[in-house]
Amino acid sequence: MTTAALLRPLQLGPYTTRNRIFMSAMTRNRSVPTNVPNDLNVEYYRQRARSAGLIVSEGILVSQQGTEYPHAPGIWSQEQVNAWKKVTDAVHAEGGLIFAQLWHVGRVAHPEAPEQIASGEPVYAPSAIAARGGKFRHIPGKPDATYVTPTGIPNPKTLVDIFTKAAINAKEANFDGVEFHGAHGYVLTQFLESGANHRTDEWGGSVANRIRIVLEAIDEVSKIYGPERVGIKLSPAGGPNDVGMPLDEAIETYSTLITEIDKRGIAYITLMRYSEMMDNMYLIDGKPRGTPHDVISTYGPLVKNPKTAFIANVGYTPEEGAKLIEEGKASAISFGIPWIVHPDLAKMVEKGKPLEVFTKLDMRGLYGYFPPYPHREDQMKGENLAELKEELKKGYTDYPDSV
Repeated sequence: MTTAALLRPLQLGPYTTRNRIFMSAMTRNRSVPTNVPNDLNVEYYRQRARSAGLIVSEGILVSQQGTEYPHAPGIWSQEQVNAWKKVTDAVHAEGGLIFAQLWHVGRVAHPEAPEQIASGEPVYAPSAIAARGGKFRHIPGKPDATYVTPTGIPNPKTLVDIFTKAAINAKEANFDGVEFHGAHGYVLTQFLESGANHRTDEWGGSVANRIRIVLEAIDEVSKIYGPERVGIKLSPAGGPNDVGMPLDEAIETYSTLITEIDKRGIAYITLMRYSEMMDNMYLIDGKPRGTPHDVISTYGPLVKNPKTAFIANVGYTPEEGAKLIEEGKASAISFGIPWIVHPDLAKMVEKGKPLEVFTKLDMRGLYGYFPPYPHREDQMKGENLAELKEELKKGYTDYPDSV
């Protein structure tokens, strides 16, 4: 099967992408010490900018208060902005495009995680409802600690303001645009989900109220970047982090949301299709949490605005993705793990080379080679830090080009 459709340029807002093989956001936890991008991050993005049509950064935390993983990068401080400039400069030097994925984890944070403690704030979510089934292996003494009950955020407009400030910082760091992380059960998903959002004010209850925060955030950030440089990623099938609504409710909620977003003419909407592997690995009481349905066929036709690209994501082969584009069912395909193993993925596809994703993937390197309790200060200084950075190259920047 031909993959020619993937290799055609795409008009994405004001940009023309070199192909339709996009790189999805992936948490990699290499911003040591703590949350500031470093030279290792610069090299990682530089390698992939040589062929990607668009890179979406790993999830970038919009506030210290909304943190889950150790050593995931943030964008709330000037130091972080300056560090991200080195990344975007490297991507642009290779002729690439990069959007910043704006991320707040909401109730998936833990009050005893080091960054959460440093923020001096509680764990916030739409409502005081814990996410079941979580594990925090990086917290000393709590290898199996489950998520705790969060505090319902008093005024969700505060969260909109945090995302807006993050977009201002992303623009200063020379990102070409921003993507809202509205998937995987993080804070925006928590507002959308009736099981996580029990508010009785204008931010909860009806579908119109539950989608309000997403629309307001898009509207405010569009004032910074223009809607043509704003994207969003959504996962209507739920699954991770204890989200997933009954099918009829999921379809009503996401259909209404996507229809409203479509009116705004943003750059793109990325939809994560249901994945038997991904959405069923999170069991609650022994049962899968996801809501199986055909995400692409159900919601794709709702993206009608000619200004807005529709991007399909999760588990596509190049051949399958090209067919979807050829049939007019997607504008581009966003790949994740294949970009880890093949820094030159788009060139691999162009040359018709077979992908070696699961034969070469270093599973231990997905989230970094961390010693126990990696937040300890004695592991973040001097020779220890240098040794750690060498370890963190494994499964990150040590995959060679294949063509």
